[in-house]
Amino acid sequence: MKVSQPQPVISHRMNWFQKFLLICSGGNIHILRKTPSEWNKFAGIGGIVLFTAIFATLSAGYAMFTVFDDIWISVAFAIVWGLMIFNLDRYIVSSIKKTGTWWNQLLMSLPRLILAAFLGIIISKPLELKIFEKEVNKQLNTIIQRNKTQLQAEMNGRIMQQSGPFETEKKQIAARAADYQRAYDSAAVELEKEILGKQSGLTSGKVGFGTNAKRKAELKEQRRQDLENYQKSVAPRLEYLDKEISKVYTNIETERNKTETFEDKFNGFAARLQALDELGKNSAVIALAAAFIMGLFITLEIAPVLVKLISAAGPYDYLLEKTENDYWLYSKEKIEKGNAGTDWRIEDFKDKLGN
Repeated sequence: MKVSQPQPVISHRMNWFQKFLLICSGGNIHILRKTPSEWNKFAGIGGIVLFTAIFATLSAGYAMFTVFDDIWISVAFAIVWGLMIFNLDRYIVSSIKKTGTWWNQLLMSLPRLILAAFLGIIISKPLELKIFEKEVNKQLNTIIQRNKTQLQAEMNGRIMQQSGPFETEKKQIAARAADYQRAYDSAAVELEKEILGKQSGLTSGKVGFGTNAKRKAELKEQRRQDLENYQKSVAPRLEYLDKEISKVYTNIETERNKTETFEDKFNGFAARLQALDELGKNSAVIALAAAFIMGLFITLEIAPVLVKLISAAGPYDYLLEKTENDYWLYSKEKIEKGNAGTDWRIEDFKDKLGN
């Protein structure tokens, strides 16, 4: 009689790294210990969740550094953000149950896919800024110079607006002074013609300093005095107008310097996003590369959800459903027993009360 050999006992042991990845996957570690055939699938899901959290940490750290320009604040925020994304991804993956029809599973997974895609976009943007950092810095300089040119045009408009009334009054004074100067010059010319004996409609034609020349000399002197008196009378007003115009230029120049200082610091996160957007509009290559990077991170973020969705139900899913059903039946049994006991005590109380 042939004696059958005993079957060897296969011992499935989980190393620490595998256990860590299984925890990252959001799976129930106690149930996974009983289903070693599922370890590779859940370890892969856990690895994707882990690396997504690492990329989220790097992305948040770079974004915060462009905002605060402080390494320790950036590191602290990056760690908090990475842990939050890690926990959120674990919840998204673990909340997908392989129960019901495929369409029902897809309908239940759709909000999770949308959320995962949104997270992928958030994670990808700061990393895009880092990848195209040189191009973004160059475009930032272009934006800063463009803003400065626009600022200078606005300042010139404000100078014209604020100094315009003063400049207009100065032109009016200058025009009036020019009239006095022309009157004086005309009197001087007529006096010279009268002395030299040049015949004209306003001169006698006699050489020498006669009666007409004397009268023209007095007219010339009167017009000189009128010119000097007018210049003296408007001198304080001209000084005031010059001071006001100078004040306008000084104030606006001071404001322009302050604004340009702020413009030189136009390198925050929002400014870099604007530069990246303009680069995408100006260069089809950069736009395509940025789209591929965003698509990569969206794919990376939704990969665990897709793996859970397209994979067939396995031993883990059956044990998980059984465990949850056992708890549900236990809870239902306790509720029914409690309700029945309460009803019996109420009826017993009524009977005793009636007696």
